[in-house]
Amino acid sequence: MVFVEIVFVGLPIDRDEVEEALAVAFELDGEITGAGSGMGYCHLDLEIAEGSDATAVLERLRAVLSELGVADDATLDVSE
Repeated sequence: MVFVEIVFVGLPIDRDEVEEALAVAFELDGEITGAGSGMGYCHLDLEIAEGSDATAVLERLRAVLSELGVADDATLDVSE
């Protein structure tokens, strides 16, 4: 299983928009399992189904974040 913590600093759009876009993009093979926010930052936890190609997952994740215009605001912490 692949876990990705996506941390945003100064997110220019609502976190819910990002969460919804990721839910659609990973509908069949992943899910948002957590979210939170604090002073100037927020995060989303994405859990990807076992057997998924981590490289492909990260490419798709970066594509979604780029489409939303928030890729530069995100840091990805990936673990398996």
